[in-house]
Amino acid sequence: MVVIAGRPNVGKSTLINRIIGRRVAVVEDTPGVTRDRLEMEGEWLGTHFILVDTGGWQSSADGLQGKVFKEARRAIECADAVVVVADVSVGITDDDMEIARHVRRLGKPALLVANKSDNARRDMDAWEMLSLGLGDPIPLSALHGRRVDDLLDAIVKIIDNSILGHDIERSNHKLKGETMTLADTAETGRSEEIPGENHPRIAIAGRPNVGKSTLFNLLIGEDRSIVHDMPGTTRDAVDTLVETDHGTFCFIDTAGMRHKDSKGGRVEHFSVLRSLDAIDSADLVLMLIDATEGITRQDQRIVERAAQSGSPVIVIVNKWDIVAHDTRDDLINGIKDQLAFLGDPRIVRVSAKTGLGVQKIFPAIQEALSVYHQRIPTGELNRALRLIQEKQVAPGGARIKFIVQGAVDPPTFVLFATKRLPATYLRFVEGKLKEQFGLERTPIKLKVHTGAGK
Repeated sequence: MVVIAGRPNVGKSTLINRIIGRRVAVVEDTPGVTRDRLEMEGEWLGTHFILVDTGGWQSSADGLQGKVFKEARRAIECADAVVVVADVSVGITDDDMEIARHVRRLGKPALLVANKSDNARRDMDAWEMLSLGLGDPIPLSALHGRRVDDLLDAIVKIIDNSILGHDIERSNHKLKGETMTLADTAETGRSEEIPGENHPRIAIAGRPNVGKSTLFNLLIGEDRSIVHDMPGTTRDAVDTLVETDHGTFCFIDTAGMRHKDSKGGRVEHFSVLRSLDAIDSADLVLMLIDATEGITRQDQRIVERAAQSGSPVIVIVNKWDIVAHDTRDDLINGIKDQLAFLGDPRIVRVSAKTGLGVQKIFPAIQEALSVYHQRIPTGELNRALRLIQEKQVAPGGARIKFIVQGAVDPPTFVLFATKRLPATYLRFVEGKLKEQFGLERTPIKLKVHTGAGK
């Protein structure tokens, strides 16, 4: 595990994106954009490693930035190697010196990057950083890709000479409820443990400040995502594998999504895009709603996006413990009415802050995923289809001759019809199939083939 560390705005996320080869970290020329610890897989010349992007090191910060600093410090302490990034255009700062002291004290293998070295003159300026005591600086430009290959060569050399040369003792199993990070899977050599490859991906979605990160931390059992009572704290989607008695899941904490007319700037724009990608790729969405505010139009939009992607949705009503008892029934009925397009949504009432009701989430996830993965025998499908058509004949003389299930995740059914079926009749068939096979709480897809191949 290779941690990229440094004070704010020295180009850590830009370097991460350059190494990975795509935009995985939100980048903006504003200090403090990265707040959570992000892990992703890197590779150079056949050597694989885990890259960790951290928030900016600000030891004197308090509040939210103080939490970011503590998370960055913790990441360094867990690292196998540390890449300290400094800004050659600014020179050495007090924070640079403190990071270097901390890394030297830990005795970690370390590399020093003099970022923003765009030309030969800046290369000469980089030698000033020898005073940090981390060895010869590597002058490079993360933005332009200049000499990033030199850094990667040095990372691989550290791995070959140091990390892989040690015997890594790990247990053959993890305790239930223990978090498995990408670093865990790299050390065990089990590439199938990379989040999302073989385990259900569960996105935690909602508007800003509804308690997503608090719930995320509670579910994974680790203060992994920065929590603060200020909207917009989470800037990236954060993935974590968790083993439970109900199975292994990959939880994704997403950035809060405001109304599209909100003026949140470019950072928030890219954060929302990352959240939408997480929802689109998820197997299931936990949709958090603030019980003190009730459901909003923006909540509806997010749920609609999840439903369109084919993911089942579990509605998590957070802050339930502070809702007046005489208003609770009206609140739940309002949510059901506003989300009627889901059919019969599963609603779990919780308090992420106190843990109230959170134990009900894992059984709800297991139930929803079992339906999402459900495969129905062809014979049962066609018997149900015969009864459906006996009850309501398709208009215009059309007839469905046969039905098969073509896929799962979500359940997808192929109808072979004599001619084109009206959308209203397809909705009728869909409703009856859901009712017959207990699919009310998961999206299903219908595809129609006619004799003309349309």
